Amino acid sequence: MAVAEEKTSPENSHEKSWHGIVLQALKRNDISLVPYVPDRVLTTLIKNLHADPFFTTFPTAREEEAVGIVSGAWMGGRRGAVLMQTSGFATLANVLASLAMPYQIPLIMFVSERGTLGEFNYGQSLVCRTMRPVLDSLAMEHHTVTRLDEFEFICDRSIKQAISTQAPVALILSPLLTGGKVLDK
Repeated sequence: MAVAEEKTSPENSHEKSWHGIVLQALKRNDISLVPYVPDRVLTTLIKNLHADPFFTTFPTAREEEAVGIVSGAWMGGRRGAVLMQTSGFATLANVLASLAMPYQIPLIMFVSERGTLGEFNYGQSLVCRTMRPVLDSLAMEHHTVTRLDEFEFICDRSIKQAISTQAPVALILSPLLTGGKVLDK
């Protein structure tokens, strides 16, 4: 009976979903501060972070604000990650190039990818085309995750590498992984 209870406990119910993998990887790597900009694709992850007392999670007005908070927390001895969507990434080139990269902040960014695979908002499509070239021009580690069976490995190893090398990383969450956002009619 204990096995059945374990499988249905709230802590384990999302373990093999993409958002459950993120939650567990953050915990394993002692990342407890998670500011975010609200996003529909990330809603379940955000709700689960808020429900877990391990995490300090709160919305920010802009992505640059979230990056600044996580950077300051690192300098104070605390690990953090930022949640955002593709369009929010478009505002980050300056803060990445002038703060996170030169000061060796192991900034962990989870970016829900918009602008591809059936995107309905032309602005999102334009921004999506610039995200990876910007990351490449900053020589910033990034991975686009499309498969659930690879996500736990990529997520955990990327976080470990960011912390050990003190370099930012972006994990781009493809609609193939998350289901993306669809236009409500």
